[in-house]
Amino acid sequence: MAPKGKSADKDKSQGKEAGADKGGKASKAAQQINVRHILCEKHGKKEEALAKLSGGASFDSVAREFSEDKARSGGSLGWKTKESLLPEFSAVAFELATSTTNSPKWAECKTSEGYHIIMVEGRK
Repeated sequence: MAPKGKSADKDKSQGKEAGADKGGKASKAAQQINVRHILCEKHGKKEEALAKLSGGASFDSVAREFSEDKARSGGSLGWKTKESLLPEFSAVAFELATSTTNSPKWAECKTSEGYHIIMVEGRK
């Protein structure tokens, strides 16, 4: 999980359609997002997870196989506010379009905890 309060090394966003909602329009500011992630300590393992996602695997199955944190239930972190997440993580996550685990739109970032692949299921 990406809790608030730890420093990060750098931020890297390489998502699919970051900042757009289902119509390709910019998403309005959300107070909370329902977020999932895959956390990998090693860059190579993150790349393996990305290859599976690019190959059409569902986000939750890839999270169960590759994520190295306690969010083992498909990578679900639940509903989170910007303030409850690391700044690098929330900056990327709150710009992502919503998607489903079977057809995910994801982005990446690096924090002090490792490499994250992030997807957002909902916003409110």
